[in-house]
Amino acid sequence: MAKWAVAVSGGVDSSVAAALLADEGHEVVGLTMNLWPDWLPEPDDSFKACCGVSAIQDARAVARQLGIRHYVLNMRDEFERAVIGYFVDEYASGRTPNPCIACNQAIKFSLLLQKVTALGLDGVATGHYARLRFDDASARYRLLRGVDAHKDQSYVLYGLTQAQLARVKFPVGEYSKEQTRDLARRFGLPVADKPDSQEICFVPRGSYADVVARFRSEALTPGPVIDTSGRVVGQHQGIARYTIGQRRGLGLATGEPQYVVAIDRERNAVIVGGEDDLLCVELVASRMNWIALPALDTSLLVTARIRHASRDVEAVVRPGQRPDEAIVHFAQPQRAASPGQAVTVYDGAVVLGGGIITSVRTAAALAPA
Repeated sequence: MAKWAVAVSGGVDSSVAAALLADEGHEVVGLTMNLWPDWLPEPDDSFKACCGVSAIQDARAVARQLGIRHYVLNMRDEFERAVIGYFVDEYASGRTPNPCIACNQAIKFSLLLQKVTALGLDGVATGHYARLRFDDASARYRLLRGVDAHKDQSYVLYGLTQAQLARVKFPVGEYSKEQTRDLARRFGLPVADKPDSQEICFVPRGSYADVVARFRSEALTPGPVIDTSGRVVGQHQGIARYTIGQRRGLGLATGEPQYVVAIDRERNAVIVGGEDDLLCVELVASRMNWIALPALDTSLLVTARIRHASRDVEAVVRPGQRPDEAIVHFAQPQRAASPGQAVTVYDGAVVLGGGIITSVRTAAALAPA
């Protein structure tokens, strides 16, 4: 049997992943990443974080129950640089980041894999709801959606490379969340009924602007709110406080609903418009990573997702102007596609690949004058 590290966060999913591998007879080592910034207070019961001191204690209790070795890895500096730094830089640039994707790419499946190698272990397993298959015909690993459609996390895993996929496991991807909790009870795990984490781990109670202010205070400099005709209609309180599609908190009295439709960092301006200005017909994505195919060299009929919680929609993906770009054209316009967020494209249950949205074309922009 193989030697596997399991990234145990103290939650039920990663704990069951460890239990399943140990039950199969593998040698399992629990690794908990200490990521919690020392400038944040410890989370309390009202903030369900996945990387505070209490999470480490829960992970240690799970390891004791399973009889496996457990180590805590101090990765605070790397996390602050690669994830929090990325997060605040993106907001300061007027973009909307997804820190979970950054964490997966830079920390969990890169730096952690390096440490696993140094420990002489074969690979790392996590509690993600996704599945892996090796396709003999293409000689490539394929990433598939998790069985539980409501918990599927394949959207945030599109960045994994073939080399990484060869050394990872997602043991709970074959189960529903309810089945995972049942397994936790069967294994006697103390976290069987622990609530899921629901916040960005370093953003207590959703106050992300406070995190941005700590590192990039210029992103909270007031500036003009401009409508799509170029008219100044108000003042904003810093571009980092606004996201595409936002309606509340604009303080505008224009007589009809207005939404944030773009953020102009160069002018320190928030652009507002109507509902049609939010409807994305087509987008360009960069830093594309292809999993099920070596590269995109022709147009493909796919389904695509632009947010973790959104539904897939039919689309056509075609090569962009640069090798790392792709253009996604939607069969039905999608609301509030945001630069900085990810687009993941699928062929049925199979993740073809994904990338970061860099620009969008809206229904209003394509409408005849």
